[in-house]
Amino acid sequence: MMKKEFSILVADDEEEFRDLLSSLLSRADFTVDTALDGVTAINAAQTNPYDVVLCDVKMPNLDGIEVLKFIKASFPAIEVIMLTGFADVQIAVECMKLGAYDYISKPSTSDKLLTTVQRALERRQLALENVVMKSQLRRLQASGDMVGESKAFAKVLQMAAKVAPTESTVLIQGATGTGKELIANFIHQNSTRSNEPLVAVGCASIADTLIESELFGQEKSAFTDADTTKQGIVEIANKGTLFLDEVGDMSLMVQPKLLRFIQSGEFRRVGGNTVLKADCRILSATNKNLKDEVKAGRFREDLLYRINVITIEMSSLRERKQDIPILIASFLQNKMKTKVKKDISPKAVEMLMEYHWPGNIRELENVIERAAILCQDNVIQPHDVSLPTGPTSLPAGIRRQEKIGTAVPLKEIDRLHIEGVLESFRGNKTESAKVLGISLKTLYTKIQQYQIT
Repeated sequence: MMKKEFSILVADDEEEFRDLLSSLLSRADFTVDTALDGVTAINAAQTNPYDVVLCDVKMPNLDGIEVLKFIKASFPAIEVIMLTGFADVQIAVECMKLGAYDYISKPSTSDKLLTTVQRALERRQLALENVVMKSQLRRLQASGDMVGESKAFAKVLQMAAKVAPTESTVLIQGATGTGKELIANFIHQNSTRSNEPLVAVGCASIADTLIESELFGQEKSAFTDADTTKQGIVEIANKGTLFLDEVGDMSLMVQPKLLRFIQSGEFRRVGGNTVLKADCRILSATNKNLKDEVKAGRFREDLLYRINVITIEMSSLRERKQDIPILIASFLQNKMKTKVKKDISPKAVEMLMEYHWPGNIRELENVIERAAILCQDNVIQPHDVSLPTGPTSLPAGIRRQEKIGTAVPLKEIDRLHIEGVLESFRGNKTESAKVLGISLKTLYTKIQQYQIT
């Protein structure tokens, strides 16, 4: 039997049988609640995140068929096992069509019942794993590796290792491409929740009108095109870790609801009135100065205090240049999509060490990948390396240094940086938006605003 703690609801109007099941499941290391009728079962399901419900078909007030319908409509991830003293094939078929995992006739042997429960839990876990798979793959494929020997990198890793075993909220701050999501993954993997999912949501990549339903779920018919009840990210991440990437871009309309969830663990689905609960550790990341966002009225001050109990500052790549050779070696060894392993010449490494890397580790990986594909004789030479020649590519002390720190509007610095990144990626707006840490829509808006050609 599984040793992981799962929560099970037993709904049956026969007190003796209900107590028997509760005792059997408790001895198998499950957390068990009981309900004596259908109404009590529905009320319990609305307030507790159960993994499995064992439900009698014949109950007073509200029968088990109605309970099954409600649970599968409102909490589709909960597995329901139906129980009855009547070996009725027709009822069994109806229950299976309505979404029940299985159907057991009473009385049943303890071995059969525990085996059925275990298989139901396995199916539930598989369903949840499928939901978070894209998020996990994105983390594993994120640019840059957790490698480095610089003091700046060691300081970040030391801080992450220190806060990982705690339950504190953590805010990871740093420029785009510095590896914020990798640090979030490191914290999760070294926490007490490492066996549970780490679910990431990109706050900048989801429209303001959809971010609430993405986080907290939606009820059927909550809005146009809401054809089914949908679980939110917080339900999927229950008992695990929720990673809010680019939290500084979250809509002001959703921020109070996120604050309430962090404070109490309570939330409501869009279009719903029922208060639900989930237990998630919150990790956040941003490339913005959230204190400035608070002053500008774009971010709630009370939410900032909640998400940054611990703050980790990520160093830019130009602040840890001694890690560049190590990162290059890691990219060539582990991340290149070429059939033949590639190497790099010392002169090419020296050239890369001199560049100031506005796109940080993500930009370095992209440059190495292009060079590895185009190089001859499987060794990257300086002429294989394509670096931008725009304003942001100039070494410190020339045009860029003349602008930064002087009486120049911030939007002018913003324009120069966007121009440089666009030139670096030869006008590829999708890749440029990723490096800049903004949505494609925002990039197009800025191109139009700054009249960038």
